[in-house]
Amino acid sequence: MRLVEFWCIFIIIILANILEPGKAEVYIVTVEGEPIISYTGGIDGFEATAVESDEKIDTTRTSCSELVTSYARHLEKRHDMLLEMLFDAGTYTKLYSYRHLINGFAVHLSPEQAETLRHAPGVKSVVRDWKVKRLTTHTPQFLGLPTGVWPTGGGYDRAGENIVIGFVDSGIYPHHPSFVTYNTEPYGPLPTYRGKCEVDPETKRSFCNGKIIGAQHFAQAAIAAGAFNPIVDFASPLDGDGHGSHTASIAAGRNGIPVRMHGHEFGKASGMAPRARIAVYKALYRLFGGFIADVVAAIDQAVHDGVDILSLSVGPNSPPATTKTTYLNPFDATLLGAVKAGVFVAQAAGNGGPFPKTLVSYSPWIASVAAAIDDRRYKNHLTLGDGKILAGIGLSPSTHFNQSYTLVAANDVVLDSSVMKYNPTDCQRPELLNKNLIKGNILLCGYSFNFVVGSASIKKVSETAKSLGAAGFVLCVETVSPGAKFDPVPVGIPGIVIADVSKSKELIDYYKISTPRDWTGRVKSFKGTGKIGDGLMPILHKSAPQVALFSARGPNIKDFNFQEADLLKPDILAPGSLIWGAWSLNGTDEPNYIGK
Repeated sequence: MRLVEFWCIFIIIILANILEPGKAEVYIVTVEGEPIISYTGGIDGFEATAVESDEKIDTTRTSCSELVTSYARHLEKRHDMLLEMLFDAGTYTKLYSYRHLINGFAVHLSPEQAETLRHAPGVKSVVRDWKVKRLTTHTPQFLGLPTGVWPTGGGYDRAGENIVIGFVDSGIYPHHPSFVTYNTEPYGPLPTYRGKCEVDPETKRSFCNGKIIGAQHFAQAAIAAGAFNPIVDFASPLDGDGHGSHTASIAAGRNGIPVRMHGHEFGKASGMAPRARIAVYKALYRLFGGFIADVVAAIDQAVHDGVDILSLSVGPNSPPATTKTTYLNPFDATLLGAVKAGVFVAQAAGNGGPFPKTLVSYSPWIASVAAAIDDRRYKNHLTLGDGKILAGIGLSPSTHFNQSYTLVAANDVVLDSSVMKYNPTDCQRPELLNKNLIKGNILLCGYSFNFVVGSASIKKVSETAKSLGAAGFVLCVETVSPGAKFDPVPVGIPGIVIADVSKSKELIDYYKISTPRDWTGRVKSFKGTGKIGDGLMPILHKSAPQVALFSARGPNIKDFNFQEADLLKPDILAPGSLIWGAWSLNGTDEPNYIGK
């Protein structure tokens, strides 16, 4: 080590011991020196073969594997030495060493220590960790896969053979039919992939089964930040959210899996590459999303393990505040390294639409994917006693054919006026309503603000109606915020959402006219009637493909001030709305599907 470099470090050590430490946080540090993917040898007597751009590292070759292992240890040792020279033991915690795609590490220390690191020789950048958020039966036919792509790959039972897709997401529910291996041709070993399989701490069984070829979880940054709860987040690859299982099944789920809910079969689902292998790198969690430090560690490991494709349904909560361009940060630099390693990277564009500059996938070197609608719709209708037919949304069975039912509004059958603070009109609490007046009738409910920001769900409306013996339910939307979307939710009893505000007004007007009241406003008798149609069958429209309302839009932005960058994004459009796919029994990502 040169004398001047030693002197600089000596001064920094003194300053580090003088400064009063603040609250510790996680920082991602990049240092000088090439990572494995671009290293060409020549430092400290170490030599390694050069890796050509866009050429995947063949870690199965003995010579290459030994070089990779040696250089990885060399980099990690340098990371440890830097921290040990600057700080006293016990004043910091190194969480990860990044060696394959970027040269750096994640460390939990005080802001003052981070500032010391920032000025240390050989340190390129110090960035405070930031958070990320988690961003099908007919889809293969819509995309033309059965007659186009699948036959060229040997048919649906061969499409995706020997391809490993790495999913950096919320984990997987391995027991779902989309991922099990019974009644399938056995999956043989795949020497090109060397990822490991964690064991479920509860059952002591591996998460892997041949179809699932790798399963690991990354939570060191979440733990250091105090956000991780092992009881609900699961310290394993098990999916506690639902999102990871869903995306894995869409890309690589088995073909011909029956989709059944509430006793009705909606068809048979398939992944787009049904024979592909699934490698799970859990870095997202149900309550808080995730942290970049964990995501970078997951990507670094996935590329080292030998995945062919990286699927990232994850994006930053906001643009990085400390870089001059959105894609010059440790996360996007890691993605560049993955591409240089020969891995195809696809990242979700984000769900911030329909407004412009909402994109959260900034990298020029990866495929940013916007969400499209396909040509399948689930529509339903409510027929009133005066003959009017009101269009709505409802994945539900119909009421009995040719039979009309009395309409009863929830706010007219409240048991106790003192419970109005619970907003009984949204039909989330059956104990607030008079079962004797609702039984056998259609329950009218109101779409409150609790559906937007609270825990209210259509599933709970359905459960309330069923527990009270209602023949069905109607959810009226009287006001709607810009950009709101209403997706059909499968329910077991007749039900419909009147999402059009003008149609809801027609229903309310009809109910008022046909419901006589006394001078106090109390209902004397319920006279309005209606019947709910069958919403279980899809209708195919020719309007697709169109960008989904929620899908993020470009253009790409240059920096935190949302200045436009000279880069068009997203790159491609793919179906991403109303997709049938797997879910986790532990899933909480969507209140309408908890426990499904």
